[in-house]
Amino acid sequence: MGSQSSKSDTSNNNNVQDNSKNAVQFSQPFIDYLQNSSETDSIRAKALELEIQSRVNAELQRLQITAAKEYAELQAKISVEEEINKHDSKISSGDDEASEKVSAGDRLRRLGREAVQGDIRELKTKLEKNKRVRELDENVDKAKSEVVKCLQENDRRPLDCWAQVEKFKKEVARLEDSWIQKVIS
Repeated sequence: MGSQSSKSDTSNNNNVQDNSKNAVQFSQPFIDYLQNSSETDSIRAKALELEIQSRVNAELQRLQITAAKEYAELQAKISVEEEINKHDSKISSGDDEASEKVSAGDRLRRLGREAVQGDIRELKTKLEKNKRVRELDENVDKAKSEVVKCLQENDRRPLDCWAQVEKFKKEVARLEDSWIQKVIS
């Protein structure tokens, strides 16, 4: 890699041509076209501007059509829902027994869904109330300190502390169960 010099040798430049000696030649029809063309830079710029404006207008029209379709679909959905609500109110007044049986199932499903959503809301409010941090139970705190003490004494043999760890786990499980019972009730 480094055996050759970094400067090029003049004897290796046989392939390089001096372009200043070669003249560029264009065909006569091409030269005539350029000379007879009335198009200037300002005309080309205006044509480009018109092309851009037409594309922007086409895109705006496409977007307006899409928005109008979506608006019409939403209006149709709203009107269908209003019809369903009107139909439900007629059924609840007792117009037709067959449709009443069909809609009774729908009403039960709707009531069930509303009941579940209500239960979820109630649980969320209870959880929000219980979000504050509380001090640990005495038994949990005692079990925790026993685990820490054992691990400090047996720093080379942490598996000797399994009894303390199990006691701590039981206390935490008891505390979790009591918390769950408070939330549920």
